[in-house]
Amino acid sequence: MTRPAIAPVPMTEIWRGPMAESVHLGHAVICGPGGQIVEAWGDPNVQIYPRSSAKMLQALPLIESGAAAAAGLTSEQLALACASHNGASIHTERVAKWVEGLGLGESDFRCGSHMPKDDDAAHALIRAYESPCQLHNNCSGKHAGFLTLAQHLGAGPEYVEMDHPVQQACLAAFEEVTQESSPGYGIDGCSSPNFLTSLHGMARAMAFFATAREGGDTRQSAAARLRDAMIAHPALVAGEGRACTELMRACKEPVALKTGAEAFFIAIIPGRGLGIALKVADGADRGSECAIAALLVRLGVLEADHPSARKFMNKVVTNWRGIETGMIKPAPGLIA
Repeated sequence: MTRPAIAPVPMTEIWRGPMAESVHLGHAVICGPGGQIVEAWGDPNVQIYPRSSAKMLQALPLIESGAAAAAGLTSEQLALACASHNGASIHTERVAKWVEGLGLGESDFRCGSHMPKDDDAAHALIRAYESPCQLHNNCSGKHAGFLTLAQHLGAGPEYVEMDHPVQQACLAAFEEVTQESSPGYGIDGCSSPNFLTSLHGMARAMAFFATAREGGDTRQSAAARLRDAMIAHPALVAGEGRACTELMRACKEPVALKTGAEAFFIAIIPGRGLGIALKVADGADRGSECAIAALLVRLGVLEADHPSARKFMNKVVTNWRGIETGMIKPAPGLIA
């Protein structure tokens, strides 16, 4: 019997003067240590692409296979494997050194190129009349991980193809940790497969990462290392000004955060064994950034009045003359 779909609910409101002018609808799930739902908004069973929020799942085989140990990967490199970075020098230089250590180069990537989000890096390219390369792709750290795993497995160069051993290993890990068979996949912006699952499945996976401990079994150790690398290096996971980086720094206790395209967001809270997954239905980042900040405040791991929190939640909106016109704030019920 097909379960009836539940409509998305208000998550973020954009106020102008005395009224909410726009509303972002979505779904969110908080899972506890056993993967059970602690709280939910909207439809926990909605099918989603987690996009870049799945990078820590895709990085599990990198460690579990022994590839990370064989290549001597550091916690910085593991954080970059989970990153959607700004393409700043702190990102591109580290990724370049990583693949050089494998005897490979920029041409071995299959992620494509785009202008870096980091202003200094973008302006430097423009001033030099240069084009961006694949190192600037926000997913180049993930692809360096794919290349490391492919080399370790002795597999071919087309590591983003679905039948490649790298992607088969990623799919197996994804399904095992979400505890769901993926019904299919789409091709992500960086050309790798992105697997479908339910929002509950993704939150369940994040709760697993929250409770994983190094020194447990192989998978727990891998998950703990990836989570702790993200927490240790927030600037490598995203970059200055980005919600992932700023909110990780602002939280009162260790939290790993990761955004995904089209307004997806996850949080891993190891001190409480909690995992969060949320999706704003219209794909607006301002909606998902506000919502994840609100849920962190709800759980008591982020102060609502912290300056970094106020950049994304209860953010004052001004016009071109600097006049205050409204606010971006959580919908009623998102914060207790």
